[in-house]
Amino acid sequence: MSIYLDRSKELRALETPHYNCAQGVLVPFAEKFGVNEEQAYKIASNFAKGMKMGSVCGAVTGALMVLGLAGVDDAQTVSAFLRAVRGNHEGCLDCRDLLRKNTELGHNQKQHCDNMVFECLTLVENILRERQAL
Repeated sequence: MSIYLDRSKELRALETPHYNCAQGVLVPFAEKFGVNEEQAYKIASNFAKGMKMGSVCGAVTGALMVLGLAGVDDAQTVSAFLRAVRGNHEGCLDCRDLLRKNTELGHNQKQHCDNMVFECLTLVENILRERQAL
């Protein structure tokens, strides 16, 4: 395990305050890249539930925020990250589609969202380690 994944698991286990999917990915990396946890919490607050409208999963947007903070903004890397997530979820990136598929499989929403957070965090951490940004 990593310190980032461990921290994310701690945050996602809290009931108060609640850490949404974007916050669950962004906050563990925040201080490494010069943003305090409170600021990161606020920055990612409106990215829950697919930007509060079922659009792109908060875990995905949180991961993109981490890449941005780390200075990783090239299209090739971002596209590879998005392809990896889509590849793991039948081409889906949107919260509404991911949750619908999860429900069809009879899975618990909290567990699904936690898994998305941990998956996206791990993918980003691997990218950053490959680039020696961690």
